Amino acid sequence: MAKIPPIKFSPAGGVAGAARRVALGLVLLVATLFVACTTVTRIDAAHVGIRVKLAGSSRGVDDIPVVTGWVFYNPLTEQIVQFPTSVQNVVWTSSAHEGRTVDESITFSSSEGVNVGADIGMSFHIEPDKAPHLYLRFRENDLMRLADRYVRNAVRESFNAVASKMPVQEIYGSGKTKLIQDVTRELAQVLDKDGIRIDQLTINGALRLPENVAAAINQAMEATQKSIQAENRVRQVRAEADQAIATARGAAESARERARGEADALLIRARAEAKANTIIRLSATPAVLQYRALERWNGRLPAMNQGPLPMLTFDMKSALDKDAEQKLAELLEETAPGAEAGGAAPAGGAAPGAGGDGDETSAKPAEKPAGKAPAATP
Repeated sequence: MAKIPPIKFSPAGGVAGAARRVALGLVLLVATLFVACTTVTRIDAAHVGIRVKLAGSSRGVDDIPVVTGWVFYNPLTEQIVQFPTSVQNVVWTSSAHEGRTVDESITFSSSEGVNVGADIGMSFHIEPDKAPHLYLRFRENDLMRLADRYVRNAVRESFNAVASKMPVQEIYGSGKTKLIQDVTRELAQVLDKDGIRIDQLTINGALRLPENVAAAINQAMEATQKSIQAENRVRQVRAEADQAIATARGAAESARERARGEADALLIRARAEAKANTIIRLSATPAVLQYRALERWNGRLPAMNQGPLPMLTFDMKSALDKDAEQKLAELLEETAPGAEAGGAAPAGGAAPGAGGDGDETSAKPAEKPAGKAPAATP
């Protein structure tokens, strides 16, 4: 039976093989990292990716945009282009301290042909689903460059289209807000089809006009303000005059009512006195007069008397005047408490407080004295 020779390992050959295996692993690792770096990309937040195929029968821009995140692609046949979807701000101004150092302001013309300069600011963003169309049309993914070219031209044309229908005085004055609204509406019709959405369009600062036009507009505005002030003053004077007239009418009405009240009070008092006098006159009968005369006599006789003693006598036949007695009864009934409280009318037909005319008319039969004047008996 033959002997099997022993196997001997060479230390040098084992180290070389291990080195080769390590090197091969490193090469594979580097190759994997290289392939990964060239075939994988990341789409940042607030961005949208577009896959562009460079070879093959379906080369061109993919209609479906790529969402945010890690994306695998073949760098030999494909390209990933990113578009920002956040709001972009651009300013076209003549100032060297904002925007670029050159004059980028927008100039447009009014309906009279007056050139108007304005500093325009705009904020916009793109619709993510319209990004492939936007790249396919302009081959540009830098939105600021796109704004300085295509969007700026569209803004200028929109301002000219709208301002050409407005007078310069309206543009410079109260019509500025309407101008911005109409331009925004006009510009949206142009940019919306490309996926560009306008967030805000503004005129920064004052509009710039030729000096002679600005001076004429300022003078016209000043004249308008003075006219408005004059109209306000006229309205104020008219209001003050109306107030004075109303005050005078109120004072006159008050004085008229006061005079009417005083006249009514005086008339009522005169009627009451006339009625009282009539009652006294009708009640002065011969018997009453004789009683009053005796009541006032002091009992002394005349110092010189050549006949019998004098005595006051009255004609009692006059006391039989029935009309005077009836009138006195009516007057006394009118002045009774029940009549003053709104009772029934007196029998004579005269209402309580009917006035002096009725009293005088009804008292005519009693105008004669109730009795002759007292005379001494012979």
